[in-house]
Amino acid sequence: MPELNWQKSSFSEDQANCVYVATAPDGTIRLRESDEPRTVIVTGPEGLAALLGHVRGPRGPRTT
Repeated sequence: MPELNWQKSSFSEDQANCVYVATAPDGTIRLRESDEPRTVIVTGPEGLAALLGHVRGPRGPRTT
């Protein structure tokens, strides 16, 4: 498999514990954490969208 182009997630802060994301040639999305770079989660676009929706939580109306 070719080398993946890992990018730091925009959800990660400037800390040592960061999430990295890469898209594989087969279209799957790979996720890994900086402390465990050999452990990789493989998902598809729908799975990642569901994860992000869960992490973000429900978005109700904004109040000022």
